[in-house]
Order: sequence, then structure tokens, then C-alpha cells
Amino acid sequence: MKINVKVKPNSKQQKIEENNEGVWIINLKSPPVDGKANQELISLIAKQFKVKKSQVNIKSGLSSQHKVIEIIQ
Repeated sequence: MKINVKVKPNSKQQKIEENNEGVWIINLKSPPVDGKANQELISLIAKQFKVKKSQVNIKSGLSSQHKVIEIIQ
């Protein structure tokens, strides 16, 4: 399963919500430095979809706010 996400790093609190177009808006506490935000993103997605972190891959947009995430089930 693939999902489109828009990441907002450096937020005050973590939050996940889906907008009308099916894009997941994800607020992260971590800064976009040294992959910290991507690690937090993978953890949150894994928790949200009840899968292991190893089942979550960032397919595109590694250094962008707009990413495509693949969840292997």
C-alpha cells in the first residue's frame, strides 16, 4: 500500500490527519536534520497502521516535505 504524505517538521506536537484529497498531513517534533524527521515519520506511520518499522519505506521525497510512503503488509 502506498500513501502520499506532507511532512511538517519542527512542530510543537505530533499529529497525523488525512485531508480531503487522501494526503496524510503529519506534524513531527524532530527537525529535518540528519534524517531525524524521517526516522520519526517512519515510527509514527508504523504505529498508525499497526505494522513494524521495517515494513515502512520512504519511496520518494527523502529530502522533501512531500513524500510517497510504502507500507508492506
